[in-house]
Amino acid sequence: MLDNGRIIEVETQYGKPPPVAIRTIRDHEVAFIPRHGVKHEVPPHRVNYRAIIIGLKSLGVERIIGTNAVGAISEKCAPGDIAIPVDIVDFTKARPTTLYDTGPVIHVDVTEPYCPSLRKLLIESAKKQVKKLWTDSVLVCTEGPRFETPAEIRMFRSLGCDLVGMTGAPEVFFAREAGLCYATICFVSNMAAGMQPEVSHKEVEDVASNVVSTMIAIVSQSITQLRNVEPCRCKSSIVRGA
Repeated sequence: MLDNGRIIEVETQYGKPPPVAIRTIRDHEVAFIPRHGVKHEVPPHRVNYRAIIIGLKSLGVERIIGTNAVGAISEKCAPGDIAIPVDIVDFTKARPTTLYDTGPVIHVDVTEPYCPSLRKLLIESAKKQVKKLWTDSVLVCTEGPRFETPAEIRMFRSLGCDLVGMTGAPEVFFAREAGLCYATICFVSNMAAGMQPEVSHKEVEDVASNVVSTMIAIVSQSITQLRNVEPCRCKSSIVRGA
């Protein structure tokens, strides 16, 4: 999507995120930042999510569309399926959890962790590209970089989770704390541990190569409709402590 884009290096109080590529897509100036680095060299538990979100905000970004490769916990899902989660469970362990480490005490409302207006736009765009789309899924984020155990997957299923990935949190929460609209589109790369003989990185890459054009089409279509996004409360979700 952003080949031949203008490359920008950004500095933030949280460090330096990966280089940002900027180009115009159908009259919209779009910034793309690769979470894992240009060469996919940063593992999920080492991604500087705070620098990414604040770096994008410093460039004037107001809405973020994330993309995730996920495993399927629900037996209804299958590799190659597209999902736009409605909720998320954070099972990460050692990542920074907030932009507000010092006083005054700040809370953030995540009753709707994903921007409902941006989700609606993604869903409308996805329905034009795929016949089967999951729109009520709950995504659980784990620490990684290892895959989950079968027992962990059974636990997540009992908690009501449908999908599992390693990069959904705390990214979504930092976006809300920064007052940015955020939604994500996922593709199912594999069935989770215990639901198939083994989980391999090659399988993830193979499925990704088959769905990348669909993902790009959905995101591109959504970008063209950004001016029609309905008003939301993402910028007003901060609640100061007493």
